[in-house]
Amino acid sequence: MSANRPLVVQTEHLDEVAAAWLRERCELVVCPWEDSATLDALLPKADGLVIRTYTKINDALLSKAPRLRVVGRAGVGLDNVDVAACAKRGVVVVSTPGANTRAVVELVTAFILDALRPRVFLDKPLEAAAWNKARKDLVAARQLSDLTIGIVGFGRVGSSVARVGAALDMRVLYHDLLDIPPDRRHGASPADFPSVCAEADVLTIHVDGRASNRHLVGRGVFDSAKRDLVFINTSRGFVVDDDALAFFLRACPAAQALIDVHEPEPVTPDAPLLGLKNAHLSPHIGAATRTAQTNMSWVVRDVWRVLSGEKPESPATP
Repeated sequence: MSANRPLVVQTEHLDEVAAAWLRERCELVVCPWEDSATLDALLPKADGLVIRTYTKINDALLSKAPRLRVVGRAGVGLDNVDVAACAKRGVVVVSTPGANTRAVVELVTAFILDALRPRVFLDKPLEAAAWNKARKDLVAARQLSDLTIGIVGFGRVGSSVARVGAALDMRVLYHDLLDIPPDRRHGASPADFPSVCAEADVLTIHVDGRASNRHLVGRGVFDSAKRDLVFINTSRGFVVDDDALAFFLRACPAAQALIDVHEPEPVTPDAPLLGLKNAHLSPHIGAATRTAQTNMSWVVRDVWRVLSGEKPESPATP
């Protein structure tokens, strides 16, 4: 390692082009976050860290990294970064807000269609009777233009989902802690949290990782929900009380849940939703498009700005 170039430790995946860009400017060392012994050996010399979802930045780690100047989170949420602890030590935290918005919106849209528009693809010719039966069996019980979509959290993703709902002629309700100006509502109507949850045919969650959102969606929400609700969570696993959701799904077989985020991850064998026919779990793939992965990886630009003494474009605030 060169004494004249800052050392940056990369603990999770980055797009190769972005990693190569940073490597031209720094000493970039890849050390998987699971390799705690090697990471501990590197931290005293590290000027920067580039992380994604599973590296935890807390006081314990920061105490091992006295030279650290910047943490780059290749992603949007900062749930795994203690931003206040970093600020106290003079460590700048940067991220990539908006990098995966389109990818998550695509997944939410796909989930809605998976739940409400049954379809198959033919791999062989069918006799007339089988053809007619397939057409009859695949008649959707509900059409999106007849339904209400409720959106909890109206930030980048939630407001973009509202645009999709409006384009599909759905009635769109939303709830957010902020007062959203009418020109940014995309045709959606504001409502209180209980009303959004009770009136929704499709309920989709897009809130942030603040501690007060733990189990925001629990027994009270499901007690008032429609019995054929389509429930979607692509925000954070801890936002939903999985035991309450499992109870609801068992009691309401016409309801469906499509869940991309979990607590903990990976999903454990005792997860309450496993084995339920109307619960569909995916392995945290909301940002799993090549475009989103590339966008998030370019957090390296802000990492280098900080190391160069420049002002970053997307700093986090405690």
